[in-house]
Amino acid sequence: MAYANDYLGHDTPKLGFGMMRLPKLEDGSMDMDQISQMVDEFMGAGLTYFDTAFVYDGGDSEVATRKALVERYPRDAFTITTKANAWLGNPTAEQTKAQLQTSMERLGVDYLDYYLLHAIQDNNQQTYDDYGLWDWIRGLKEEGVIRRWGFSFHAGPERLEHLLSTYPDIDFIQLQINYADMDDAGVQARANYEVAKAYGVPFTVMEPVKGGSLANPARAVREIFDAYGSGLSYASWAIRYVASMEGVLTVLSGMSTLEQVRDNVSYMRDFQPLSAEEQAVVAHAQEVLVGLHQYKCTACHYCTDGCPMGIPIPDFFKAMNRKLLFENEAEAKRRYASASEKAGVNASDCIGCGQCEAACPQGLPIIEYLQEVADALK
Repeated sequence: MAYANDYLGHDTPKLGFGMMRLPKLEDGSMDMDQISQMVDEFMGAGLTYFDTAFVYDGGDSEVATRKALVERYPRDAFTITTKANAWLGNPTAEQTKAQLQTSMERLGVDYLDYYLLHAIQDNNQQTYDDYGLWDWIRGLKEEGVIRRWGFSFHAGPERLEHLLSTYPDIDFIQLQINYADMDDAGVQARANYEVAKAYGVPFTVMEPVKGGSLANPARAVREIFDAYGSGLSYASWAIRYVASMEGVLTVLSGMSTLEQVRDNVSYMRDFQPLSAEEQAVVAHAQEVLVGLHQYKCTACHYCTDGCPMGIPIPDFFKAMNRKLLFENEAEAKRRYASASEKAGVNASDCIGCGQCEAACPQGLPIIEYLQEVADALK
C-alpha cells in the first residue's frame, strides 16, 4: 500500500526534538539555560515537533519541555508528543491512566497533539490489553484531549501487523530505525518498516543515531563517509537516511548539547533526501557494520531504574564499545573506571536478577555482557 500524498505528517518538518537526553547540571538538575537555547535554535529553523514521555528523567523531561517551550512560545507554534507507560515500575491500570493528567500538568497544556502507548514489546503488550488502554486512548481522542494516537514499538513484524490490523484507526506509530539496525535480528527495523508501509501507517523514527553511536561510528565506517568527502557530520548520514524513507512523519533526535542542535539543524532546515549515490555510500557502511562485534545499547536507561545494585549499565557498555569498535583498550578501561567510581559499583556486582533484560527494548543479554565487561576491563 502506497502512502497518499497527504498522509499524516507529509508536511511536518522531518527533524523532531527528542527530549530524552537533555543536558544536566552538576547536581543532576536540568540545565534549563542550555535547553532553552537549544529549543530556540530548533524553533528558529522552523522545526516544530517535540517528543517526551511520562517516564523520561522521572518526569523532569516533561517539566523542562514546559519551561523551555510551552511557557515561551505560542501553543499553535509547536506540537508535543508524550507517552503513557504501563510496564516500567509496574503501575496499575488506574496509575497508568492517571499519567495523562500528570503529563499535561507537567507540560502546562490543555491538549496533546500526539499521544502514544509507550514501548510495546513482546513481554508487555498483554498488560496494555488487560488494562483496556487501547479503548481508553481512543476515547481520549474522541473527547478532544488528544489529537492523534498510536504506540511506540520494540518488537517484531508479526506483532506489529497484528496490532495494525486489530486497531485500523491508529493514526501513527513510532519505530526504531537506523542504518545499523535495518537487518538486525533483534530490532528487525526493515521488516517493521515494510509492515508500516503495507498498512499505509505513518511513523516517527526513534534512535536514528542509535543512542549517539552513529554520531561517532567505528573507524571503518568513518573512513567510508570520509572518503565520500561531503564534509557533513556522521550523524547527518544517519538522520538523513531515515528521513528519506517513504511515510516518515518526523525523525527524533535526542539532542544533548547546543552544538548537536546546530549540527542537526544545518542539514535538516532545508532537508534534502539522500541521493542514489549517497544511498550507495550508506549501503557500503552497512556491509562493514555487519562484521563488527559491538554492544548494541541505545542508552535508553530503562534497565537501570530497577537495578538493585545501581549498576550504570549503559555507561559500562559504552566503555566496552571503545574496545570493540575502536580497538582502544586503554580508553575503554579509563571510561569504565570512571563510571564505576562514580556509581560505586563494578560490572562484577551484577547479581543476575534479570530485571534489566526484561526491561531492555533491544533484547540484549545484559547479564552476559556485564560479565564480559568485568573480565575485559577490570
